[in-house]
Amino acid sequence: METPNILQKIIMDKKREVALKSSLIPETQLKASVLFNRTPLSMSSRLRESDTGIIAEHKRRSPSREVINQSLTVEEVAKGYQDAGVCGMSVLTDGKYFGGSLDDLLLARASCDLPLLRKDFTIDPYQVFEAKAYGADTILLIAAALRPETTKELALLANDLGLEVLLEVHNREELHTHLNDHCHMVGVNNRNLQNFEVSTDTSKTLAKDIPDQFVKVSESGISNEEIIAELRPFGYKGFLVGEYFMRTGNPGIFARQFIESLKKISL
Repeated sequence: METPNILQKIIMDKKREVALKSSLIPETQLKASVLFNRTPLSMSSRLRESDTGIIAEHKRRSPSREVINQSLTVEEVAKGYQDAGVCGMSVLTDGKYFGGSLDDLLLARASCDLPLLRKDFTIDPYQVFEAKAYGADTILLIAAALRPETTKELALLANDLGLEVLLEVHNREELHTHLNDHCHMVGVNNRNLQNFEVSTDTSKTLAKDIPDQFVKVSESGISNEEIIAELRPFGYKGFLVGEYFMRTGNPGIFARQFIESLKKISL
């Protein structure tokens, strides 16, 4: 038997996690939460209207980098990002591999008025109800972790709850088999899952295959303004900046400087 790769390990753990959590907190309890009836914000609209398109992330650690930033509170990061003028905020809620939690999402929601992406490995409808109950506006669906029919089922449920969907793909096959009309944004992950190398050429190559009805988002490797300037002619309106801001002592200030510099390039 082959040793499962990191994504397979994460999905196996996530299935157990969802089974345990749903046995303690039923969907009916999630639907009774204060935030469940809140009208979500549209991240895709913010990106279409923006001249920068930055989605900034809150991430404490990752499987490839044990510690990114453990010192700042979610509130500090969320307020800093909002003051910087980002379009949206991505919040890692996976605990075992990324050091996040649903409480992080809740605290971010209480601290800012940005559209929030719940960034997790969503494999079950229960997690979509969780996202809504904890204040998310958008969910992430990773094509590499799902069957196409499951992607469509989860995206449809998200739409029914008023949530938007960011579909993440790594190659043309994932894009063509998983993309459906219930998605709002397509995120092209520039990181190769086999060797973890990062190349924004992936975003450039796949751009022409993404229909214009979907907002194009480039993910991974967005570490300077020039990269964004290179990707814009390919139709990208969103740029997910993961570790770049969080590796600094003050993500909000660095995001502000990044955006100010980006605006100068755009002139």
